[in-house]
Amino acid sequence: MPSPCPRSLLAPALACLCQGNTPSAAQIQMLDQGRWLCAGGRDRPLDLWRQMDQFQQIYPQVKDRCRQRHGLLEDPSYLLWTLWMPLAAAVAQRRRQRGRPIVQGLLGGQGTGKTTLCDMLSLILAQQGLRAASLSLDDLYQPYAVRQQLQRRDPRLRWRGPPGTHDLDLGLATLDQVRAGAGPLSLPRFDKSAHQGQGDRTASERVSGVDVLLFEGWFVGLRPLPDSAFDHPPPPIVTPAHRQFARDMNRALADYLPLWARLDGLWVLRPQDYRWSQQWRWEAEAKAMAANRPGMSQEEVAEFVDYFWRSLHPQLFLPALLRRASQAEGAMEEMIEGVIEIDRHHQPCGFYCPGAS
Repeated sequence: MPSPCPRSLLAPALACLCQGNTPSAAQIQMLDQGRWLCAGGRDRPLDLWRQMDQFQQIYPQVKDRCRQRHGLLEDPSYLLWTLWMPLAAAVAQRRRQRGRPIVQGLLGGQGTGKTTLCDMLSLILAQQGLRAASLSLDDLYQPYAVRQQLQRRDPRLRWRGPPGTHDLDLGLATLDQVRAGAGPLSLPRFDKSAHQGQGDRTASERVSGVDVLLFEGWFVGLRPLPDSAFDHPPPPIVTPAHRQFARDMNRALADYLPLWARLDGLWVLRPQDYRWSQQWRWEAEAKAMAANRPGMSQEEVAEFVDYFWRSLHPQLFLPALLRRASQAEGAMEEMIEGVIEIDRHHQPCGFYCPGAS
């Protein structure tokens, strides 16, 4: 994986830009080398001088948004320059090339920063005159009453989330409307707090003039595996019943392939260790309880995360997806443009393109 330009080396140049000044020639060269999306031989989607100009215009807004909406106190200039602006430029370039609104997929689990990335991309794209909207796979959950019926038919579907708990017809219709440029759109929304935390569909959001739909979720883009992948699976898939559940969810995943076929591209947010998601989930629950909101105990979090690992285990599905992408084994894999690595503190720490030398 290409190593990102260290933060310390870029700091003087970024500080110069943040103050509204022009960096030195040496600093400009460092800034050019520090754009992650250019790693692995990728074309530069944004002219260097244009990026510097846009950076100085949008940096104050990004800084305020990070602090006020996401509670990020660290200076965002490094991620803005190295990652967020190049990604936004790549999206804008694809929108121009396709000549129609596009659907950009984002695959990432708990705590990988999907919400923050979508918000930053929307802000940067707006500066370029493009309107972005976000849709989560969670927004496509079946209504509460339907999920109750599903659970009665299959008690293993006790939690929303795994394949089979989403309204795929609604998802297909929504993505098709976006790509066709139809408007105004009614984007589905889901209220996770309804019915004592079991959640239910809520009022749709009306939006017009969407250029880019950022479609994110914990298994967006994943593909079914051969049945033999579950002969000797990793924990917590340990009993025959667990293996059967994993195989059944794998088969149900095939129903999502028409939805993934509507993606114009896919980025993967990949923790350096998938097991961190359990700790991240517990941190989120503890924060909720500290604010006098309902939350799960540490034992309940462990059971909850194990359930999702049994349904679509990240150690099985994500490496398989990236191997296929590196070998370009199909149209879906060719859409996987890059992998953003996430460190233990939820921060992006690297970027690479599957199959890049």
